[in-house]
Amino acid sequence: MFRVARGLNFLRPLASSLFLMANSRVSAFSTGSPINSPIKRVGTHNGSFHCDEALGCFMIRLTTKFSGAEIVRTRDPQVLETLDAVLDVGGVYDPSRDRYDHHQKGFTQVFGHGFATKLSSAGLVYKHYGMEIIAKELQLEEEHPDVHRLFLAIYRSFMEAIDAVDNGINQYVTDQPPRYVNNTHLSSRVGRLNLDWIDPDQSPEKENEAFQRAMALTGSEFLDTVRFHAKSWLPARSIVMECLAARQEIDPSREIMVLDRFCPWKLHLFELEEEMKIDPPIKYVLYQDDRSKHWRVQAVAVSPDNFESRKPLHSKWQGLRDEELSKVAGIPGCVFVHISGFIGGNQSYDGALAMARTALKL
Repeated sequence: MFRVARGLNFLRPLASSLFLMANSRVSAFSTGSPINSPIKRVGTHNGSFHCDEALGCFMIRLTTKFSGAEIVRTRDPQVLETLDAVLDVGGVYDPSRDRYDHHQKGFTQVFGHGFATKLSSAGLVYKHYGMEIIAKELQLEEEHPDVHRLFLAIYRSFMEAIDAVDNGINQYVTDQPPRYVNNTHLSSRVGRLNLDWIDPDQSPEKENEAFQRAMALTGSEFLDTVRFHAKSWLPARSIVMECLAARQEIDPSREIMVLDRFCPWKLHLFELEEEMKIDPPIKYVLYQDDRSKHWRVQAVAVSPDNFESRKPLHSKWQGLRDEELSKVAGIPGCVFVHISGFIGGNQSYDGALAMARTALKL
């Protein structure tokens, strides 16, 4: 059993907690608990640790109920029974008692909302406390629609992979061996924080220090993800939604979208097309390059993970540049078209729009 440092009230945004974590292993766990409130105790197993319980312990301490809680690492069922919350050990899933294990026979809990991946202890904590954590970061009420949007987006982009890795779920449905090894993901990096078998000091104290580092690592990446979605992902989604709604004004086909200011748009486009029931789907997206001030016309991919375009730019244009391209296309100001036809450029907005409109008809 070990105690984590405490003493500061949880009054600052989560970004401040991230700053503490990045600069001090002690103060990383100093979010504290309300004055005069008894310190809660959160249990997880001792021994080798994984990403899910390290992240679960970090996240649950961001809640009001478990702010600054002491982390108790043990497998003793008598000790676990006395604790306020238990993660990844104990063989019980009962949110009414804050028991979040996923190893027991018959456990089939998933996140819901269209996700079918079996949850780990981190996924369980996120399922029950994620809305509260995100609402604090956004400084909004939990009922605000943006909180729910980020709740789903962060599960998709960050949490689900942790659940899948911990439960041994392959990313791809195939019997073929992987073409390369990837040991750079978060779960692998957490695994490497465990004590090395050649380390002469295998004491519980040393193990707990390693677990604190695992909490700091997973927690900082979680908070980075929350902050990115709050400050970048959410505003970009609003821009793409507005530009999708204006597509009729760009071209009668409604298959060309123009970004009035550049932002990350690809994943948003696929999600919003489904959400807004966009038909026909967008074939080309136009945006201005901030450096050259030229305009780009980009063919939309078949799916987010696919390099194939829904409708590549015309094959006769592919690989051509400048005057040669302008002559073949019959459009002045052309700059280039990639050899695969997924993107092209023109010196002006009107030229880029002409390229997109012409490509639609070819």
